[in-house]
Amino acid sequence: MRLSCKTIFLFLGLIISTAGFTRDHLIFSVSEDLPMGYENEQLRRNYYVNMGANQGLEKGTVLNVFRVVSKSNPYNNKKRINYRIPIGKLEVIHSEDESAVAYVKQLNMNIKDPIFEINNFMIGDHVTIDVE
Repeated sequence: MRLSCKTIFLFLGLIISTAGFTRDHLIFSVSEDLPMGYENEQLRRNYYVNMGANQGLEKGTVLNVFRVVSKSNPYNNKKRINYRIPIGKLEVIHSEDESAVAYVKQLNMNIKDPIFEINNFMIGDHVTIDVE
């Protein structure tokens, strides 16, 4: 069976175009209350993610948050290894078409978890929908 150049280019174009649709969903912004110096002050913090109602998010949806940590292995030709480590969960409080606002539902920071420079959610952390 012989394929024409036109068929091959059509097939390659289809593969490349579907690759453009895949997209990482991330925390892209964080806002929080300003500390006023009160004793036992509770600061609120909102996390903004680049997924929204078009991806199925609505108020109450729970998101899993992961941090990708990349390390170089000096014993294996300096090969880079990426770790996708769960940080915790966010709960959506407001959703637009392509973005949503969420707050902390659960933070996985205890003695048995990996060490991070920032022990909280941060810009660039990956988010996925929690499906149970």
